[in-house]
Amino acid sequence: MTAVERLPAALARRIALAAQGFAEPRPATAIGTRQLRRLTDRLAVVQIDSVNVLSRSHYLPAFSRLGPYPRPSLDALSNQRHELFEYWAHEASFLPARLHPFLRWRMAAADQEAWGSMTRVQRERPEYVAALLDRVRADGPLKASQLQEERPNRPGSMWNWHAGKAALEYLFFTGALTATARTAGFERVYDLPERVLPRHALEASTPPRADAVRELVRTAARALGVATETDLRDYFRLSPADARTAIAELTDAGELQPVEVAGWGRPAYLDPAARRPRWIRAQALLSPFDSLVWERPRVERIFGFRYRLEIYTPAAKRVHGYYVLPFLLGDRLVARVDLKADRQAGVLRVQAAHAEEGVERSAVAAALAGELRLMAAWMDLGDVAVAERGDLWPGLSGALRSPSSPG
Repeated sequence: MTAVERLPAALARRIALAAQGFAEPRPATAIGTRQLRRLTDRLAVVQIDSVNVLSRSHYLPAFSRLGPYPRPSLDALSNQRHELFEYWAHEASFLPARLHPFLRWRMAAADQEAWGSMTRVQRERPEYVAALLDRVRADGPLKASQLQEERPNRPGSMWNWHAGKAALEYLFFTGALTATARTAGFERVYDLPERVLPRHALEASTPPRADAVRELVRTAARALGVATETDLRDYFRLSPADARTAIAELTDAGELQPVEVAGWGRPAYLDPAARRPRWIRAQALLSPFDSLVWERPRVERIFGFRYRLEIYTPAAKRVHGYYVLPFLLGDRLVARVDLKADRQAGVLRVQAAHAEEGVERSAVAAALAGELRLMAAWMDLGDVAVAERGDLWPGLSGALRSPSSPG
């Protein structure tokens, strides 16, 4: 029996960061479609979220890894070129079009995989759902706001959809419709897949579910570098049974290598092709929905960083703030900042800044100041303002006043 390789925790952390695109320096030249395509192929899943207190979340992973880039270039990959398509992967996400065939099993199982008002409207009003599909087929792209439907009175509900929106979402989940674009207000525009998706995706054969799940786990393993079963399963929100079978098959085929990672306390799997860098020199602010940090137990296991999103926590009970971004420096998460884009005032507001225990605060403050300046410029905000909250704000405020801060 082959001995299981034992990885030091620090090496596992560097492997994970390299797999996510943090081992390479940011491009020194202008960033365009080629670099964005390469990054989205690497990550495979770019999560979408509607919160816009700082930026739409899907714009941030590319900034974190590549630095300032033209956001219209990313929009073009999904809205014009359609090299990215939108679907439910790790929540609502943008994915490379090549993955469309590997998610058709989920589309076919919509009545089991979808939830709430989506399945209810199909069950209770199937003729209405069919009529909406016919309307799109005949008249072209459609937004839910174009439908004359009364919104249900469910205050505080996250999914407060009227029947038309629920019907369109059901059709989207089944793959009968896809998203052709997002409006400036972030509303999804629905159309037929044959009018949106690239021919290579549409014409690709539909693999059996087991084969498709195996490809999704294979893709997750490449994006994660080294991962537990839960990590691999979570990337595309797969069922435990499906994921375990796929992991076992990929391991038997030599496409996953079982390893033990010091301190993880559970079996892990290594992508045999994963890079093993000797160091990481990253400097990045991370969206709460970035694939590096979206699974909070993995973040704590790899970085010793306890991270919780407090958007839905009452303001008085928040510990770190409303929209908090971890700050990656080298191969460590060293701080967290609650950020807000005050577009009217033209200011990037740091509403709180907290350092992690044991870090060199002056060095962290200087590096963070540079990254905040870079972000503010990318977002066309003229200044960075720091509120007096958190243990890092004095050093950060001083570093931002210093012309020598990196940026």
